[in-house]
Amino acid sequence: MSRKQGTGGKSKPSGRGQRQHSGNSKSGRGGNNTGGKSFSRGNAPVKKASTPKAAASDGIRLNKYIANSGICSRREADEHIAVGLVTVNGKVITEMGYKVKLEDDVRFDGRRINPEPKTYVLLNKPKGFATTTSDTKDRTVMDLVANATSAKIKPIGRLGRNSTGLLLFTNDEDIVKKFTHSKNGVSRLFQVELDKNLKFEDLKKVEEGLKIDGKDVVVEEISYIEGQSKNLVGLKIKNTGNSIIRNIFDHLNYDLIKVDCVAIGHLTKKDLPRGYWKHLTKQEVNTLRML
Repeated sequence: MSRKQGTGGKSKPSGRGQRQHSGNSKSGRGGNNTGGKSFSRGNAPVKKASTPKAAASDGIRLNKYIANSGICSRREADEHIAVGLVTVNGKVITEMGYKVKLEDDVRFDGRRINPEPKTYVLLNKPKGFATTTSDTKDRTVMDLVANATSAKIKPIGRLGRNSTGLLLFTNDEDIVKKFTHSKNGVSRLFQVELDKNLKFEDLKKVEEGLKIDGKDVVVEEISYIEGQSKNLVGLKIKNTGNSIIRNIFDHLNYDLIKVDCVAIGHLTKKDLPRGYWKHLTKQEVNTLRML
């Protein structure tokens, strides 16, 4: 496929993506995890991302795992292991040469570490793909970003199978916590199409906050979309769950026709067509951390 590049970034793309096609696919170039705004289209179904050499079936030496995380050298890692500063799956390990796997919970001085580079992939999700990392389901968002990186990235939050729009993937636990554990969270902006016009009094109810099944449901903003029919509304929320929007409109007796995530914090769909992904630039990542 032909490579497309958004405005602003000049760095050369290095990742790989593929055009979705039922026959022979043509590979194109994607962006790297620090580059500009180049992007690639997902391929579904497609084989899962290749497993790094470090995650071979016999595992990786613990000191190398720690060194790969950037904390220290292998020799220093051996010293930290010897004094009991390293745990694997909750157990203190002092054995030299102990081997671990990428899926193990390895912690240095109580903090979980990751031997992979921190990776951030933004996907403009099309309809028909489930937001799950399960290998047992067909047509998942993991298929769409399989060629983006060999790092073990996961989606933050959920979009329903028939929902569309932006979905962020990462292996950066600090960013994940910012979305899922912070009281402030990161805002997501949705465009919602309903089966009928949203009554003004119902819009005000959502704006002022609802109580659904005994729980307070708060949105940051809700408004009609200027120049459009009143069955199209914009909704900004910090909740990362899949069902919150449906719950709101079910409660008010509206059916959802379409849900599209058009922005995550400062990240938008500009220059990112449906079904395509891109790696975030350093500036985009830094801005995300500051939100």
